[in-house]
Amino acid sequence: MVHNAITDVPGVLVGTYERVGDGWATGTTVVLVPDTATGAVDQRGGAPGTRETNLLEPENLVQRVNAVCLSGGSAYGLAAADGVMRWLGERDLGFRVGAQPHEVVPIVPAAVLFDLPRSDWGNRPDPSFGYAACAAAGSGPVVEGTVGAGAGAQVGSLKGGIGTASEVVDGFTVGALAAVNASGEAVSYDTGLPFAADHEVDGEFGVRWPNRPAERPKTLATDLNTTIGVVAVDAALSKAECRRLAVAAQDGLARSVRPAHTMFDGDTVFALATGARELPEASGPIGEMSRAGALDALCSAAARVFARSMVRGLLTATAVAGLPAYRDLWPEAFVSG
Repeated sequence: MVHNAITDVPGVLVGTYERVGDGWATGTTVVLVPDTATGAVDQRGGAPGTRETNLLEPENLVQRVNAVCLSGGSAYGLAAADGVMRWLGERDLGFRVGAQPHEVVPIVPAAVLFDLPRSDWGNRPDPSFGYAACAAAGSGPVVEGTVGAGAGAQVGSLKGGIGTASEVVDGFTVGALAAVNASGEAVSYDTGLPFAADHEVDGEFGVRWPNRPAERPKTLATDLNTTIGVVAVDAALSKAECRRLAVAAQDGLARSVRPAHTMFDGDTVFALATGARELPEASGPIGEMSRAGALDALCSAAARVFARSMVRGLLTATAVAGLPAYRDLWPEAFVSG
């Protein structure tokens, strides 16, 4: 794990843009795949806000996507994807629909989370947010916390944020990025321990776990939330296989918050498979089992890395607009020594 981030998957770039302060607390995160990737999605809960998700159904025409746009702003924030399309179109990146290089339609599935109470009304992402996030995209470390789509996020009674993690399994790299904005709580107020803390790898969370209760903040419940994210792998997968990866990543979300996938969450996870490495070839019953077993190992990893991303999004978040962060309730967890 070079960066312990989704960008450890070769060919995956991440960019963010946000506005925080002066009546703003919202932003956009873009996961770019300039060389394209097979795409899929799994959506749960009762309040989704999405764009181009039907396109990702296995039976539909387009197989590969250019980017995934994650944004705050509720349904208004879907406009950020227009800026992503413009950025890609200016570089002739997209589904080719004509003979000329510029005759393309960029494929940009998108999902939004509800963060409107953290900003003055009318302050929400527009196409300029998506364009700026693309311009900032890179393959290096990913900034976590109160950035991008996590700028105004809330998880239960606490501030949420962007988190990311990666894992290598059987030579394949699996990475995830989550914008943590769930209706359910992500931490036990009896102990201060995040529900998915046991997924930590090599002390990555960088905290000394507290073991004391804290009073639940009397923050205003939003009644509308939604965790959104992306899981990526460098394997060559079909759209149907890719969707299994997204389904598994939702299990990681469910390990991290209680309750999960409520009527007030529109939890949506996209999956990207860049195709750099082949799974075992299926030939006869034994071959079919071999390929299914390899896919199953990737799905198990997807659940783990998404859960770790959720914890990291909780721990790296900082207070915004009167919404306290985990570090405000258990500051001793971040004291070294």
